[in-house]
Amino acid sequence: MTTWRTRIEPFTRPLFFIWSRLSRGMTLGVRAIATDDEGRILLVKHTYLNGWWLPGGGVDRSETTHAAVVRELREEAGLIATGSPRLQSIHSNERFFPGDHVAVFHIDSFDTGDRTSHGEIAEIGWFAPDDLPPDTTKATRARIAEFMGYAPPSPDW
Repeated sequence: MTTWRTRIEPFTRPLFFIWSRLSRGMTLGVRAIATDDEGRILLVKHTYLNGWWLPGGGVDRSETTHAAVVRELREEAGLIATGSPRLQSIHSNERFFPGDHVAVFHIDSFDTGDRTSHGEIAEIGWFAPDDLPPDTTKATRARIAEFMGYAPPSPDW
């Protein structure tokens, strides 16, 4: 599904990168590998990007990575973490944005609630690790393969 956000994102992202670079020297993001009792992994589709992604986003000023991943999971998917997120890996995202890093956490203890972000997420789905949708992003596939033990963690996103 192509939305107006998907069409303008290639033009607005460079402006966001410039603003981010001017306002901070390094950026830090988080992604969540949320697993349910059946071993399925939660993925989200944004309204402004193509493909399926692990839920996540940027770490706000004065926020820990743990708090950020819990917040993002609640905002994007309505999952309320009831256990502590476990750090899986940290990656450099230099290919897309110099100075960007992404921390990946595993969360398997949560309650369900309402999403607190509106208009950002188009679709939410739970998928078996060996049966991901065809349009799952390359980085998402790589993080899931690392999590499942199919590949060693890469330092790069």
